[in-house]
Amino acid sequence: MLHRQIAKGLTIAASMAFSAAVLAADITGAGATFPYPIYAKWADAYKKSTGIGMNYQSIGSGGGIKQITAKTVDFGASDMPMKPEELQKNGLMQFPAIMGGDVIVFNLKGVESGAITLTGPMVADIYLGKIKMWNDPVIAKANPGVKLPEQAISVVHRSDGSGTTFIFVNYLSKVSDEWKTKVGEGTSVAWPTGVGGKGNEGVASYVQRINGAIGYVEYAYAKQNKLAVARMVNRDGVAVTPSDTAFAAAAAGADWSKAPGMYLVLTDQPGKQSWPMTGASFILMHKVQDKPENAKQVLKFFDWAFQNGRQMADELDYVPMPDSVVALIRSAWKSNLKDSSGKALY
Repeated sequence: MLHRQIAKGLTIAASMAFSAAVLAADITGAGATFPYPIYAKWADAYKKSTGIGMNYQSIGSGGGIKQITAKTVDFGASDMPMKPEELQKNGLMQFPAIMGGDVIVFNLKGVESGAITLTGPMVADIYLGKIKMWNDPVIAKANPGVKLPEQAISVVHRSDGSGTTFIFVNYLSKVSDEWKTKVGEGTSVAWPTGVGGKGNEGVASYVQRINGAIGYVEYAYAKQNKLAVARMVNRDGVAVTPSDTAFAAAAAGADWSKAPGMYLVLTDQPGKQSWPMTGASFILMHKVQDKPENAKQVLKFFDWAFQNGRQMADELDYVPMPDSVVALIRSAWKSNLKDSSGKALY
């Protein structure tokens, strides 16, 4: 009898320990490099607050979509939102977690950050290989008073499937018919010219090393690596400097409530202060969860981030999701995410 009680006690203790282990398991995610700096900062603060870690692989949006589709991670992350029909086909739902911007970075001796102003069509022609020199008349005309060297432009782009690339080429497709026809948009494209770097980190590294280089990265990477950034002429014809204020201005007119499956692209938005290459980064999760406890932990993490992570986002020049959008996201969690028995997870 005593043995049975001891065994029963051990079974209960083991069950409780197992439940605690399940609840305390680290969250796994993979995908976009664009939001990595803020996800890393949130994860560090969240672990200190709750003891639960978040293991996020910054492998690019293409990789994130592949991993969540294969169910090898608890969530995927992509800066290219999946279209409603793609979500339905793969049994997924998505929600925006953070907003920020792509910026044009350059390395040009004697030319300081913010000294050069570019237009979207100019950038398209550089990446099409049509504008090859920094002192090209087209660039010189837009930059009176700037001493542009007779230096070849070394084009740097992403080599991996990337949401940062999607934001960039989606914008170029809106401002250049030739780009739209010849190259188009996606997380990866057939680049007409240039060298490829893996991740925002790889592009930043190439630009730092090559005199005459031009590239595109998420703004936090430009700041962290102290890269020179170009001003851009927006849709309203105003030359703007990248900043969280300019990203927020571009996002201000976005109506997420009318976006099916929360599919919304924020490039080339109107507004005198708007940054033209603004984008949201999305989280992808399966609607029916094989591991409901893991999914609950993911939701708790992002719920915590929406409530407590705004200042951290501001510090890294990201734009937090507005309260009205967070309310829509929580509503989408309630209606979309369920366990195998159909019970809501949030």
